[in-house]
Amino acid sequence: MLVACPNCAALNRVPEQRLAQQPVCGKCKSALFNGTPIELTSSNFAAHANKAELPLVVDFWASWCGPCQSFAPVFNQAAQELEPHFRFGKLNTEQQQQLAAQFNIRSIPTLMIFKQGKILAQQAGAFPKQAFYQWLSNHK
Repeated sequence: MLVACPNCAALNRVPEQRLAQQPVCGKCKSALFNGTPIELTSSNFAAHANKAELPLVVDFWASWCGPCQSFAPVFNQAAQELEPHFRFGKLNTEQQQQLAAQFNIRSIPTLMIFKQGKILAQQAGAFPKQAFYQWLSNHK
């Protein structure tokens, strides 16, 4: 399975049965999974969303958004509990306006699941934890 490094965005081939064994990046030697969402930018987005084979769950958010702030702990906890089955990333729509426009983000938070360049699911609005986990389990 191809997995993008959260540190340098290099693609790493990791056998699926080894995903839970704390693999490290072949290029920078950082852990491929650290249980925290990665910050997505124009420079690393394609590696995680288009090339990697691991589903990428993206939280499109902004610092001034109240619902975004209240959903952040749920999203962080999901990253901690559900990696390496999913990769979790946060995209600040204020700092990454071009990427937000590319995906027609009109309201935040907006959640999307990408896999190899395709959008598997999209949802506007924050979820309670149980509903978020259920939504994710429907899109593995």
